[in-house]
Amino acid sequence: MIIRGSTPLVRIALLGVGRIGAGHAAALAADPAVELTVCDADVERAVRVAHGLESASGRPVVAATVEEILGSPGSPDRVDGVVIATPTTTHEELVIRTARAGLPLFCEKPVAADLAGTERCIRAVHEAGVVSQIGFQRRFDPGYAEARRRVRSGELGEVHRLHVLTCDQTPPPEQFVASSGGIWRDCLIHDIDILRWVTGREVEEVFAFGSVRGADYFATHDDVDEGVSVLRLDDGTLATAQTSRNNGRGYDVRMEIAGTRGSAVVGLDPKAPLVSVEPGVSFPDETPWDDFIARFRTCYEVELAAFVEVVAGRRESPCTVDDALEALRVALALGVSRREGRPVRVAEIRDH
Repeated sequence: MIIRGSTPLVRIALLGVGRIGAGHAAALAADPAVELTVCDADVERAVRVAHGLESASGRPVVAATVEEILGSPGSPDRVDGVVIATPTTTHEELVIRTARAGLPLFCEKPVAADLAGTERCIRAVHEAGVVSQIGFQRRFDPGYAEARRRVRSGELGEVHRLHVLTCDQTPPPEQFVASSGGIWRDCLIHDIDILRWVTGREVEEVFAFGSVRGADYFATHDDVDEGVSVLRLDDGTLATAQTSRNNGRGYDVRMEIAGTRGSAVVGLDPKAPLVSVEPGVSFPDETPWDDFIARFRTCYEVELAAFVEVVAGRRESPCTVDDALEALRVALALGVSRREGRPVRVAEIRDH
């Protein structure tokens, strides 16, 4: 860190300025506590993004290469932390390189393309002794945070049932699907993580069904565009989960919790893509969310501000690589269940 007057500036390097990365760049540049460096495989794009940002810290946003960012361990110009928002296939290499460079890291999910890669990343992080944070932004959503408080406080009584869903308005292009890891790892993994976070329980067993009702390229890549599943938690609580690539009304993300003393719903706001057919009911009554970036924009900003605090040593990581591994194991179990048509215990994945 460097000192500007009496205020320490945290030097953050952002790797990747694509769709997600460009938003992260804007959020980090708007933080007066951050001095930002951006990097991208497309060098010209990195330069354009850097030049197009106005830094709230008063320090210019600059572009650099990965080698310049992760090299020279003893350099006084070295960054304090790294945010990885590159394509999924590059995550493993960059996480390991960042850890071995001794730098705190934030990585968008998934940490790696598969279980073995995720475990290699975790070993690298643990061996280096660096702090890590994974981009499960729903942990920073006020609705999910309130649901967690109500569950943990006992306000809802004993929780018996939960329902979660993530449904995209339109399907992603085939190029994305080919490297996404499938609908369970790309979409539903957020619901898996938030299910663990809200309830404090682990998923023990799953059963999943999936189908292709839209573009044929999902089947080409052993994926589905519609999925439903049942998850049994370690205390016997049952959860159902739905996911879709074809939710024409809008981007739908919700969580419903039923307890013996009350219930709670996350995502039931005026922009929820729902239409009531009950007489006289007009709610929800605003233009629906159309994608995850619009729905969770503030959450992305808050989670990055949290990472800056983690790098500065002012708070612990709210979501580590170990959390990412547990969510991935459940997502993989769902994939096995869908392909083999049977219930799958998460222990099967854990003991692979």
